[in-house]
Amino acid sequence: MRAWAEANRSILAIAAMTAAGFALTLYVFYPGVMTFDALYIYKDMAKGFFGDWQSPVMIVVWSLVDPIAPGTGSLLILTVTLYWSAFAVIALKIAQRSFWLAALMPVLAMSPPVFILVGIIWRDILFGVVWLLAAGLVYAVAGCRQRVRAPAQLVAFGLLAFGVMLRPNALTAAPILAAYILWPACFAWKRAALLYVPAALGLFGLVQVVYYDVLGATRQQPLHSIMVFDLGGISHFSKQNVFPGAWTADESRLITNGCYKPLAWDIYWTQQPCLFVMEHLEKRDKFFASPILTESWAHAIADHPGAYLTHRAVFMWTFLFGGENMTMWTRNLDDASKIIFADNPRLMALKSVHDVLKPTLLFRPGPWLLLDVAVCLFSWRRRNTPSGAFALGICGSAVVYLLTFFSVGVATDFRYAYWAVLAGLAGAVTIAAERRTAT
Repeated sequence: MRAWAEANRSILAIAAMTAAGFALTLYVFYPGVMTFDALYIYKDMAKGFFGDWQSPVMIVVWSLVDPIAPGTGSLLILTVTLYWSAFAVIALKIAQRSFWLAALMPVLAMSPPVFILVGIIWRDILFGVVWLLAAGLVYAVAGCRQRVRAPAQLVAFGLLAFGVMLRPNALTAAPILAAYILWPACFAWKRAALLYVPAALGLFGLVQVVYYDVLGATRQQPLHSIMVFDLGGISHFSKQNVFPGAWTADESRLITNGCYKPLAWDIYWTQQPCLFVMEHLEKRDKFFASPILTESWAHAIADHPGAYLTHRAVFMWTFLFGGENMTMWTRNLDDASKIIFADNPRLMALKSVHDVLKPTLLFRPGPWLLLDVAVCLFSWRRRNTPSGAFALGICGSAVVYLLTFFSVGVATDFRYAYWAVLAGLAGAVTIAAERRTAT
């Protein structure tokens, strides 16, 4: 009876902390912070247009929940609900071993690196939250019978697939999380290796079917943004203009010496003095979204492999450890000189915290990558336990996900590391609870 009473108190305490966190999150952020990416998605939703530059699946989800609170409020409520649900189910599982470590989970959910971004409408945030909930649901029932475990695994696979359709570059990381969902009591690397290619191919096929066959999405060639960025980087480091087409001497000089920054590809699209690059590729020569750009990209890499690798290495270092990562979105969509939520004192107070912490390692993806690697190493010896398997599954997939940005990254925003931050926090607490029990 005493143990039963203590368990009930733990559940009530965690439920109360979660409910308070949920209410506070909505109080601070409602109706959510609109970004350019989210605005494009919302406009496409209003027009009934499905393109593959932004995820068409996010358009479907937003349209389904939009009647709840039209605009950003609906997606904010969805994201915050999933966010606190994920932390709650993981905390309740950890409470079976340590109440204090379980109580740490809702506290970490309020920590700046994750809390500051949760109310900003980006698909990267929704993606990270969805994957954390998928893993958390399976972790919560890892020790249960198959008839209890199977429904949770089925829901988790649905969330896993949903995350991939939000962020298709998660294809390489998804099989690791899928292996955990299939075998939550023990992470066997041989089984994970055998599953890897079939799972990746299956999810790739699912994306193609859902995007283009079911939703009829227009192909906008988002991969060509990677190619433009790579051609710019190769041009800069090789000192040769490798973009296709005819360019003046002044244009080539800017391309090789003045345009390139390892921060974002859209310096060639939206920023002076290099707007002429995409103007040529899109309007004059019409090479963008054509095979000519793909061929030029492939030839440039083959002819200048050193310049390509240097560009990618510089970009990755800037992404992981550079000091110019975009973090909290504050830009007014109508006037970039203004703050979008200047009339919201709660968000302005949060921005003050953000501004103090932004220069620190908390808002660099690199330290979170190292934390995920460390959790994997500490979890390896306990991979035959549910907690060790959980930590390996989420942190292993986070490591692979972040590393994909070496080849496909086109911007250094901190939001791209959101899944790695969530995985690192949850994995560290989980393996700490396992180690405490073992000792």
